[in-house]
Amino acid sequence: MTDTQQNSRIEGDDYVVSDAERAHFAEHGYVHLRGLLTEDEVAALEVDYDRFLRREIEVPGKDFCDMAGDYGREPGDYSIVNVMLPRRYHPSWQDNVYERRAASVARQLCGEGMTLDYDQLLAKQPYKEDAVFAWHQDMAYWPDTPDTRTATTWLAIDNSTVENGCMRFAPATNHESELRPHVAQFGDRGESHALGTDLRDDDVAVPVPILRGDVTVHNERVMHVSGGNTTDGFRRAYILAFRSEDTV
Repeated sequence: MTDTQQNSRIEGDDYVVSDAERAHFAEHGYVHLRGLLTEDEVAALEVDYDRFLRREIEVPGKDFCDMAGDYGREPGDYSIVNVMLPRRYHPSWQDNVYERRAASVARQLCGEGMTLDYDQLLAKQPYKEDAVFAWHQDMAYWPDTPDTRTATTWLAIDNSTVENGCMRFAPATNHESELRPHVAQFGDRGESHALGTDLRDDDVAVPVPILRGDVTVHNERVMHVSGGNTTDGFRRAYILAFRSEDTV
C-alpha cells in the first residue's frame, strides 16, 4: 500500500478501521493499524516528546522513572524512560491530533462511550539490553470493573523493530476467563511498578514490528512483552489508553 493510499484512510480526526482489522482485534486482542499519523503529525509531536526526555518539561516524583527497575540510576542513564500523564504536565498536548484520531479508533473497535483514561511515554534508550518489559496483562494493574472494554493505542515515534524492542503479543489470551497471576518484577509492589507473569507451553509469541506513525492497539487482557534495545537509536512510544466513560 502506498503512502497516498494509506493516507486515504485518514478523514480529518477519524481513521477508518476496516472490518478485517476489527475482527482481528476482537479475535486476537490486538491489531496493527498503519499510518494513523502522517509524517508531519509525528514530527510535530516529536518536538515536545523530546523536551520531556531532556526534562525541559518538568514531571515530578515517580511520574518520571526508569521502568527497567534500577532505581539508583540518574535520568540520563535510564534504560526505559517512563513519563506518566504527559498531558497533565504539558496541557497544550490535550486534544492533540493523536488523541482525536485514537479516540475514533477506540470507538470503532469497542463501541460508543469510550474515553481517554491515561497517557504515557515510554522511551528505550540505545544499547540498553535490560530495557525489557516482562510478559504481562495491563488489566493486572487495575481493579475489576463491570465494563471491561479497553483499547490501548501504542504509537511508534521511531520505527519499532525486533532489534530495538518492538511489541510481541500472545494472541487470544484476552479471552481467558481469569487473568494470569502477576508478581512485581523488582522488589515488592511498593517500590516496583512493573508486573510480570509467565508464558504457558501452548502460548504463541508474535512479534509486531511497526513503522513510525503506525500504532498497535491492544485489549488490556491480552498478554504482551517487549525486549531490550540493542540498536544505536531510541525506541520511543506514545501510549493512550481508552476505557468506557462509566469505568473512568
